[in-house]
Amino acid sequence: MLLPHFSNTIVLLCLFFVLLEATNLTLPHQHPSPDSVALHVLSTINASLSRRQLSSSSSSSSSSCRTGNPIDDCWRCTSSDWASNRQRLADCSIGFGRGTLGGKNGKIYVVTDSSDNNPANPSQGTLRYAVIQEEPLWIVFSSNMLIRLKQELIINSYKTIDGRGSAVHITGNGCLTIQYVQHVIIHNVHIYDCKPSGGAVVAATPTKSGRRGRSDGDGISIFGAQKIWIDHCSMSHCTDGLIDAVMGSTAITISNNYFTHHDEVMLLGHDDSYGPDTGMQVTIAFNHFGQGLVQRMPRCRRGYIHVVNNDFTSWKMYAIGGSGNPTINSQGNRYIAPSDPSAKEVTKRVDSKDDGEWSNWNWRTEGDLMENGAFFVASGGGVSTLYSKASSVEPKASALVDQLTRNAGVFGGPRDDQGQSGDSYSGYGGGGGGGEGGGGGGTSAIGGTTRGSSSSSDDSNFFGMIFGSNAPPRPRLTLLFYLIMICVLSLSTLLLL
Repeated sequence: MLLPHFSNTIVLLCLFFVLLEATNLTLPHQHPSPDSVALHVLSTINASLSRRQLSSSSSSSSSSCRTGNPIDDCWRCTSSDWASNRQRLADCSIGFGRGTLGGKNGKIYVVTDSSDNNPANPSQGTLRYAVIQEEPLWIVFSSNMLIRLKQELIINSYKTIDGRGSAVHITGNGCLTIQYVQHVIIHNVHIYDCKPSGGAVVAATPTKSGRRGRSDGDGISIFGAQKIWIDHCSMSHCTDGLIDAVMGSTAITISNNYFTHHDEVMLLGHDDSYGPDTGMQVTIAFNHFGQGLVQRMPRCRRGYIHVVNNDFTSWKMYAIGGSGNPTINSQGNRYIAPSDPSAKEVTKRVDSKDDGEWSNWNWRTEGDLMENGAFFVASGGGVSTLYSKASSVEPKASALVDQLTRNAGVFGGPRDDQGQSGDSYSGYGGGGGGGEGGGGGGTSAIGGTTRGSSSSSDDSNFFGMIFGSNAPPRPRLTLLFYLIMICVLSLSTLLLL
């Protein structure tokens, strides 16, 4: 017969391992050491700025190109003709979205038709036709285009939307939806005036379409997706968020964007009680938060958010908010507070009654520049050792933010609060939106191999969408199940003895 203390030990060990496994839900592409990712970002920025300093004293062609921004210098300064090697961009992401492939190694698809006449069965040559394909595609545009969406644009895995060389404006109903997919790059496009949509059949792949529920009117909605990179976009005036990432999305980098004229700018996390969002990891770097913004730059629930070398020039309520114990690592940013004396604080603990509730939340500021009375309320001093790795390389001074964010947004696009444009580059097509025409023909760049099942007439079922072919792997519950079974069997054996 088992000794009583031995029986108790078995029970305690079972409970310990069950609880350990239950609290260790992981997401696809979640990094095991987010501090090391933050450290790598800082090292990359420092190295890029050092190269710029060295090249400024030389007469090489790259000396005038380098800004110290590691993303831009990666693809703009390694070749005199970026257009001949567009897919070099996929090698240039940093942070948690590093390694996002987009359509790398896929065919170049040229959008020739700016219309969106049939969201359920899009025509070849349109942007919608390109983004739903199953194969990797690098999507470019034949000319300047204004694309007015009739319904949300559902983007499949391994796609790059590359607006370089043309002025591409996307607006209308729903805008961009990145749902249960991975490896998507959105680069150098204007996104604005996005309205709620729904109640219509919309294609998600060449063989799968369904009636959509109502969308919120986000500029870009990231839902249960991983390996997503949003870079050099100009965004404003949407109904809900400019960028929302929820429902277990992770491995995301949001960089070099220009945000203006909006209330709730960016939401990261579905709900305080939604456990999988603990694995959300997002890098926010080199963005310009400009005129007419109110709050949520971002607003975080759970997860690890690295905010580095951004320029916060305007807010009406607060800049960075959170609930549900997110980790916020703010390094080398510039925060310029509004004139309102009641809105000087950068941070806001949303729906928190007192500091006893959030005093252990891990919110850190390092090397940030506070102007016009701005102040950042840090917390989590008792666990500051978690930041030893991420702080072992000093963040570059926020005085360099002007330089690092000089070209934020679409290249050559307007600067609402400055009345001037940033740098353009060889091949830039100029401003203004194109017409609704542009030809309806396809492109020889499309091969057309598909892997989908037969089409569906109703795609609105929530759980069907979650656990369908495009869903991310579910949290690893198998080991938890076995541990529970072992505990049950062990306890049953003890009771019989």
